[in-house]
Amino acid sequence: MVEQRRQVTREGLAEIKAELAELINVRRPQIIATVAEARSHGDLRENAAYDAARQDQMMLERRIQELETFVRNAHIVETNTNSGVIGLGTTVIVDLDGFDETFTVVGAAEAKPALGRVSIESPIGRALIGKRVGDTVQAATPRGTTKLVVKEIVTKS
Repeated sequence: MVEQRRQVTREGLAEIKAELAELINVRRPQIIATVAEARSHGDLRENAAYDAARQDQMMLERRIQELETFVRNAHIVETNTNSGVIGLGTTVIVDLDGFDETFTVVGAAEAKPALGRVSIESPIGRALIGKRVGDTVQAATPRGTTKLVVKEIVTKS
């Protein structure tokens, strides 16, 4: 099976690597200790604490595997925020229904819409890519078509 390259910003990859390190170095030993403690309580057939600890361990190992695969297939995309064109990693201020909203276009794994980090694969992210200040775009969102006017591309100094 060929793994797909995943676009990510340098900052996003650093966050993912930090989460992976936390899971491996902190959470994994904690869960192993919890499993061992629960196992010591006797009959495993009627040991709910053991079952819960094993379930937690399984979910943790799955997440570690997902993150390791992501890191292995990550493709860091560097964006020139001074180019005047919106790309991955660009922070932009748009007029959205009469209100200024700030979005940063990021890779799918980094997206946190509540924090203004929209995925390059989302309707708003796709609509903004390649646009310039003054451009008007429309994005088909679950709430209907949304009109955005690009007011400013925030440059990094």
